Amino acid sequence: MSSLSGRTALITGGGSGIGLGTAEHLAAEGAIVAICGRTESKLVDAVAKIGHDARYIVADITDEAAIAGAVAFAAEPTGRLDICFANAGGSLHMGPVADADVEAFRATIDLNVTGTFLTMKHAAKQMSLQAPSGGSIIANSSGAGAFPHRFLPVYGAAKAGIDMLCKYAAEEWGADGIRVNTVQPGIVADELMAPITAGGKLLDDYLEQMPISRVGQVEDIAAAVRFLAGPESSWITGVNLNVDGGHHLRRGANYGKLFE
Repeated sequence: MSSLSGRTALITGGGSGIGLGTAEHLAAEGAIVAICGRTESKLVDAVAKIGHDARYIVADITDEAAIAGAVAFAAEPTGRLDICFANAGGSLHMGPVADADVEAFRATIDLNVTGTFLTMKHAAKQMSLQAPSGGSIIANSSGAGAFPHRFLPVYGAAKAGIDMLCKYAAEEWGADGIRVNTVQPGIVADELMAPITAGGKLLDDYLEQMPISRVGQVEDIAAAVRFLAGPESSWITGVNLNVDGGHHLRRGANYGKLFE
């Protein structure tokens, strides 16, 4: 029997990409999985792919009432929430810092930092009721938040905010048995990154900066999340885990390659 058997999990942004791949991985290991996102049609298709009686709820993570409802929905089967993967995020700006539109800046910060904060806040409220067993919260960050990727400043700033937010939360919530960590994916072959992973100067730049010089797969990230979600990592909290083929050992990608 898997160590995740019977554990409840909520995955935000679970309709595609890393969120969907992680939901499949956790469900296959026996977790009772709920996913949320903003587009119902994607969620319907996703739960059919996940199987294992996975469920979905439509929720915008920047809407506090909606994400609180999603947490409650995920906890319904057992009265517990054991795992929360705050995966949803994205970027509305690419280019020089000085060219960033203020509304795009605010929307990117809101989606990533505020959305992750609200997800963590309500997951922790539920998990604190389960003390001392608590639960595991994992947020999806990025190498762009740890070292500069040229012309990706707003996204990088948002992801850096997530990393530090999780460290603060880990320090506060450990007494209730709640662990908080982030994963920092490198370049991954999913729907979002398909225009880059299809090939070109930017992909070449990524690969030149990676000791393990290959594009990551969704399963690479899902496996890291699964480790941080399970009892195997019961003494790990406040960690920002690079899952990037060693990209963090060199320089960040130059998104200016897209404009050459």
